[in-house]
Amino acid sequence: MKSVAVYCGSSAGANPLYVAQAQALGAALVAHGLTLVYGGGRVGLMGTIADAVLAHGGRVIGVIPDFLATKEIAHAGCTELHVVKSMHERKLLMADRADAFVALPGGYGTLEELFEVLTWGQLGLHRKPVALLNVAGYYDHLLRALDRMRDDQLLRPENRAQLLQAADPEDLLAQLAAYQPVELPKWLTPPTT
Repeated sequence: MKSVAVYCGSSAGANPLYVAQAQALGAALVAHGLTLVYGGGRVGLMGTIADAVLAHGGRVIGVIPDFLATKEIAHAGCTELHVVKSMHERKLLMADRADAFVALPGGYGTLEELFEVLTWGQLGLHRKPVALLNVAGYYDHLLRALDRMRDDQLLRPENRAQLLQAADPEDLLAQLAAYQPVELPKWLTPPTT
């Protein structure tokens, strides 16, 4: 593992722990020799983690669509900044450049990116680990919803286990490094004809 894509809010959120943990994750990435791949903005939690990685001497790859470059204010300090044409191109380039994926607190965009890479993993399009940094229990309700999907047999237990989670950046990075993907056929039950 050489690089980690981090999905997170373009806002800092209401809880100061979100910023503190974004900073801690940025420092931990650098301490482990990992490059940050992220959405390219300099505001909110996105800017916080990029600034933390840069402040500790790490590498930052930002990927931002041209229509968001002014709204999210593209981070000029990135080691590499890619301005792309669409959200689809952004997500694909981030996924290609990352060896693992982490979601910090965020909104719709963060969840959409998280679930897309989880789905790609479920479909066998990649074998990379996916995790939540569950700051202050931010994702507890989401984790319960995923457990419900598993319990109602709409999500395989192995696919539910595909999403790692930790409250601490060091624990999270250890889980990412130890991850072993499981090969499964897509369907819970074979289709009938």
